Amino acid sequence: MLKIEGIHVAIQSVVALRGLSLTVADGTMVGLIGRNGAGKTTTLRTVMGHLAPSQGRIHFAGQDLATLPKHARAELGIGYMPEDRGLVPELTVEENILVPVWVNKALKVDQRLALVYRVLPELMEMKDRRALLLSGGQQKLVALARALAVGTRLLLLDEPFEGVAPALSKRLGEVIAGLKGTEISVLIAQSDLNHSRKLVDAEFTIERGANVAPGVAAH
Repeated sequence: MLKIEGIHVAIQSVVALRGLSLTVADGTMVGLIGRNGAGKTTTLRTVMGHLAPSQGRIHFAGQDLATLPKHARAELGIGYMPEDRGLVPELTVEENILVPVWVNKALKVDQRLALVYRVLPELMEMKDRRALLLSGGQQKLVALARALAVGTRLLLLDEPFEGVAPALSKRLGEVIAGLKGTEISVLIAQSDLNHSRKLVDAEFTIERGANVAPGVAAH
């Protein structure tokens, strides 16, 4: 499904990724593990087209993502949950969920909302509330819902459990666990696998923008 091959990425002349490679097979859940600053967020942002690799390739379902504009990721069925949630404060919960759906003309709004509210029914009661009025944990739920709304084939989740109260963290874990065994592939970027070790089918460790070989401790 997703194949990253030897990508190099620099941010304002600072090299952030140094030949990183990873694969997310169809219908699997993969962990990208590394400490803060290791390059996890850079990896996901590069897949989403926010950053461009200077070397290497990124293929999704056999298609070269480097040739596509940023908005085309939604059209391909890729959903992204950024670590900082990335919600539009003045928009309502439902409007935030629908932002990427509006970009993808192949998706039907009613169907995607029905899916989201079935998976996260607690969002129904707050659908008309503006995002800026939500707690940090509630915003995480909305960010996950937005990714689910458009991510029909692949979800990229950046630190989904970071900074969330235990009860909401458990709820997020339940929703993510419910995706296991479905047609949706998931790449979870985390500092550790405490919340998802039982979920992932494979894991890749990143340190200073490069792969750490299996069995080798990160320094």
